[in-house]
Amino acid sequence: MSQTIVQAACPHDCPDTCAMRITVEEGKVVRVAGDPDHPPTQGALCTKVSRYAERLYHPDRLLYPMKRVGSKGEGRFERISWDEALTTISQRLLAIAADNPQRILPYSYAGTMGLVQGNSMSARFFHKLGASQLDRTICASAGAAGLKHTYGASVGMDMSFVQEARLIWLWGTNSITSNLHYWTRVQEAKRRGARVVAIDPYRTLTADKCDEHVALLPGTDAALALGIMHVLIREDLLDHDYIRQYTEGFEALRERALDYPPARVAALCGIPQAQVERLAREYGELAVRQQQPVAIRLNYGMQRTRGGGQATRAVACLPSLVGAWRQRAGGLLMSTSGFFPIDNAALQRPDLMPDPQPRTINMSTIGDALTHPGGGDFGPRVDAVVVYNSNPVAVAPESGKVVAGFAREDLFTVVLEHFQTDTADYADILLPATMQMEHVDLHKSYGHSWLLANLPAVTPPGEARSNSDIFRQLAQYCGWQDACFQDDDDALAAQALQPHAWTEGIQWSSLRAQGWQKLNLPDAPFAQGGFPTRSGKCQFYAEALAAEGLDPLPGFEPPHESPQRTPELAARYPLQMISPPSRHFLNTTFANQPGLWPKRGEPSVEMHPDDATARALQHEQWVEVVNDRGCLQLRLEVSERARPGVVVIPSIWWRKHAKDGKNANELTSQALTDLGAAPTFYDCLVEVRAAAVE
Repeated sequence: MSQTIVQAACPHDCPDTCAMRITVEEGKVVRVAGDPDHPPTQGALCTKVSRYAERLYHPDRLLYPMKRVGSKGEGRFERISWDEALTTISQRLLAIAADNPQRILPYSYAGTMGLVQGNSMSARFFHKLGASQLDRTICASAGAAGLKHTYGASVGMDMSFVQEARLIWLWGTNSITSNLHYWTRVQEAKRRGARVVAIDPYRTLTADKCDEHVALLPGTDAALALGIMHVLIREDLLDHDYIRQYTEGFEALRERALDYPPARVAALCGIPQAQVERLAREYGELAVRQQQPVAIRLNYGMQRTRGGGQATRAVACLPSLVGAWRQRAGGLLMSTSGFFPIDNAALQRPDLMPDPQPRTINMSTIGDALTHPGGGDFGPRVDAVVVYNSNPVAVAPESGKVVAGFAREDLFTVVLEHFQTDTADYADILLPATMQMEHVDLHKSYGHSWLLANLPAVTPPGEARSNSDIFRQLAQYCGWQDACFQDDDDALAAQALQPHAWTEGIQWSSLRAQGWQKLNLPDAPFAQGGFPTRSGKCQFYAEALAAEGLDPLPGFEPPHESPQRTPELAARYPLQMISPPSRHFLNTTFANQPGLWPKRGEPSVEMHPDDATARALQHEQWVEVVNDRGCLQLRLEVSERARPGVVVIPSIWWRKHAKDGKNANELTSQALTDLGAAPTFYDCLVEVRAAAVE
């Protein structure tokens, strides 16, 4: 039986952006494997993606356009033709736009990370329509803002060399679950004698395998970083030459750090003072005194509290203080996305927008947006929403409000999806979208520096169409003749690549032929400064923040919900709640594959034994987790993985799969971060009590 192998790229929101080889027999995918020749992937895929064929051929796959026949949220639909679907959508959107196109809102994020299927033809469509713009903040914008005001962009060290480091801090990252290929290099570093430290409120699978676990309280990362700076300065564990040549604002940062002695930091973070001292001394001794490479892998969990942007800045300053950037295995990695010279203007065509430009709505406050009656500074009421590459009813904070918004009978809702998700249940028109192995796409990464091509391996099932084709067809049904709506997916991919020294020799045609190509970057990109800031230096002091009336220095701000800021609330809800990703899902993707569910097959909450004893709660019993925003029922796991005072709800489950039809976002708030206007998922106080009825 003949086989064909097709080059592909993993589309999911993960820094690894794996290169894949898809084996096809008689028009069907029979094997999904990592590309052994791609240096970051090295032939390995995570459990979820290695079983991708199960997702591709899942019996619940959406195959045909459908329209709602029941009430919003019931999930009752009947099949219609593509002509009826596109006619209905175009006519409704054009009618709303005739009054005010800002009444229309697109809602999308990283259901696919592809540049073509993610936000290309769709952006052109909504720009031409004049719809409200969406501020896509829900995952990384606080951290991105922190990096921008420190390094000038989302840039960092090359993960290819981390195995050479002598000390690695895994800060706010469960790499085994969320960054597998980085973790394999960390393991190699350990075999070579490196010391590995996990900094995380939760003892994750990754923390289990590290030499030390620093279990700080959620939202105190900036305080810890400033305490480490204090010790580095006090004990002169500094690279003065690097600071003098390649940084700006050191004296101001020095004064700020001296306000954070280890005793104060230990009290704020809920960790021993000796641990703060030891972390700093080890980091500084290795980097400065011994000239050994030290690396920090910073991830996005730590920026999901009120002070997340400044916390990112605080941690990001550390490598420049000790000159860690001089070594190719030294520095910090949070994101590499800023290295990729993508021509977003060519891809998305913002020039199609009317003048003045439409308003912008923050996706993290979609609950407030959809329940707003309109008027005042907000502008017109949102009367239509088109959702693609996202599942806001499950993933957005304060989901009680999100559900109330999507339940509006007068809200015209279109959803492009693979499955009937929580959000799809509220659609008026539900459209079947293609998956990765059924369309063309181009991928950059935020964990390495390779560009990847994705080629279609099989024909889409039923009547599924790609995102780009759906919006291309909608433009036609709207009667638009602009040439940009005629571009096919190969043309879009070609337009995405901006000429630059880093992409010399890389074109869509070469990527299509080779599968992947690496950016032309030096091994140690900031060994001699060269940061993408105006001065080329690392900004300890950010003048742009000062110009906005914000703190130009990294600083610590307690969480929105905390004993320091809201003592009355903390008295009623004394436990901090975090909801990190379950190892079995990727946000809500894969959450409908029972074969990937945890063994119990139901959502749970983890609590430290001391907290359980204080509440007379027992392992395995049903409990209620509550605050002023809501209540959800979960099975209790009493575990020392959760530190005292913190409860952990692995997420994100589909609401419809839970006993009470809710998930952790029933409890999270729509409060935003200090920088980047991002959500504060891990800035949440709750109480836990026995459920009234098991």
